[in-house]
Amino acid sequence: MPKRRNYDILPACSMEAALNLINGRWKGVILYHLLTDGTTRFNELHRRLPGSTPRLLTKQLRELEEDGFINRTIYPVVPPKVEYSLTDEGRTIGPILLQLRGWGHGWLRRRGLTTLADDVETNAADTGRFADGPGAPDMASAA
Repeated sequence: MPKRRNYDILPACSMEAALNLINGRWKGVILYHLLTDGTTRFNELHRRLPGSTPRLLTKQLRELEEDGFINRTIYPVVPPKVEYSLTDEGRTIGPILLQLRGWGHGWLRRRGLTTLADDVETNAADTGRFADGPGAPDMASAA
């Protein structure tokens, strides 16, 4: 049974409790990538989070594991292999993350802004090649 966050003081409301669980620079993005990409190794997550440090990513992954959002699977091989995946509890936040992504996309579009992921997809579409293989770009990877 995963540990649960130990509140020194009870949250004032359920919104505060929910936001405390996903509070952190990378937690929402980590959950989003695990939702859309499935089981993912540490280095792949790190590549998807430009600007994150391995130390901060490790800390956020541990907190998400303690809160029951993700599973951490360690394989006894050399070099070490560690994979992360969403738990059933972690999947319950999926619809909220997808809605938040859609809202963020609209917010950026209304201001004439794009993301790095949008730029990669646009360049791939212009050349007829996609970063994730043949066919249409995976919109899920654009966080």
